[in-house]
Parts: sequence; C-alpha cells; structure tokens
Amino acid sequence: MGRLDDKIALVTGAAGSIGAASARLLVAEGARVVISDLDADRLDALVAELGEESAAALVADVTDSDAVAATVALAVERFGGLDVAFANAGIFGVPAPIVDYPVDVFDQVMAVNVRGPFLVAKHAMASMRDGGSLIFTSSVVGLTSDAGICAYATSKHALVGLMRTAAKEGAPRRIRVNTIHPGPVDNEFQHSIEERATGQSRDKAAEIFEGMIPLGRHATAEEVAHLVLYLAADESAFVTGAALPIDGGMSA
Repeated sequence: MGRLDDKIALVTGAAGSIGAASARLLVAEGARVVISDLDADRLDALVAELGEESAAALVADVTDSDAVAATVALAVERFGGLDVAFANAGIFGVPAPIVDYPVDVFDQVMAVNVRGPFLVAKHAMASMRDGGSLIFTSSVVGLTSDAGICAYATSKHALVGLMRTAAKEGAPRRIRVNTIHPGPVDNEFQHSIEERATGQSRDKAAEIFEGMIPLGRHATAEEVAHLVLYLAADESAFVTGAALPIDGGMSA
C-alpha cells in the first residue's frame, strides 16, 4: 500500500530537479501524475521513466490560462480526477538593485512565479476532489530577503498571500493549501543563481552560500520532494495555511 494510492497529481515545472524528484516520489507512493513544463524532451524522458500507466505530460506555459486549464483537464480525462496540485514552476530573474532592475524582467518573474501559481490554483481548485492538496513552491526568500533579488523575493512573498487566501477558500471542501520554502538546493537552477549573485566559480559560490546555511550544506531535490509527499498525503490532513521552511535553518 502506498501513501498516495488512487490519488491523481499535477506537477508543474516538472523538468527541474525538484519537480522531477517530486513526480518520482509521488508515483512511487501510488499516485498517477500529469507533469508539465516547457522542456518537451525532459518531460518525455520522465514519462518514459515513470511509465505511461502512471504518468502523462503536456508542454504548457504556466502564464497561459488555457494551457494550465488543459493540464488540469488532462488529469481528469486521463486518470479520472485531481487530488494534488504542485505549483512548482519558477524563474529567478537577474541579480540587480531595485534602482537598476529591468522592468521587463521584473514583469516576467511576476508572470511565471505569481500569475502561474494563481492559474494553477484557479483551475486546479475548480476540479480538485474534496480533501485535496494544493502546494506552492516559494523559497527561503519568501520568508526573508536580501539585496539584489527584488523580483524573486517579491514573487515568493506573494505566494504566501495567495496560499493563505486559497487555504481559507478551500477549507469548506477540506482542500489544504500550503507553501514550501526551500533554501539552496543542489541543482542547476540554484548554482546558476549563486554564480551570478557572487561572480565566483560554481564551487566557490556554493561554498559562500553554504556559509549562510546553519546546517552547512545544500539540500537535495529528494529532501524537498519528501516534504511535498507529506503535504500530498493524508498525514497532513490538518495542515493548511502553513508556510513550511526546508532551508537548513536559514530562516531561523
């Protein structure tokens, strides 16, 4: 018996390490998943790995309402319903002070990181079965912030407001809504941010960031996926409206 037997899940940003690790773990625990991203090749490879009986993919832009609606419809039509939606797609933008921050980049970050999860919430909650779970990937800088990351931090703080509103609206149907707040994760997305933020080589930049983490290391994508699994499973039936850090103590 898996912790997610008979559950149907949607994962956006599934081509990235956290999305892919989460999809793997959800399927391992008995769920069937619809995965979406803009990277068709990685989606195809993940479906091949998970098996077509357990996974289906749709290339979709999370800023496009019709595309997000189509991913939800695929879950319902292919697998018979929707119980879990993991809004995980996101981008960083550029490191720059507010006075120099490019307006078009700021708008793009808001579109992907805020409009995208809003559209997932809008369409998923309309189709989700009672007792479902909606999970947003925020960030440690959705609880804190730092200089030079105004777009990313603003977008990740915004998700907490969206989550708290959705948690109140979903409660009558026992739909739980929570945000997860990863600190630095050992993946390409994070290492690229670190290199741009510090101007150092990958190894040196990682060392600098690990100096900011009380536990002294990056997280793995699989560790983050286990928090997603907890929020997707019935063990978290009384957890809603919560901002859950998984940051090695950075927000303490």
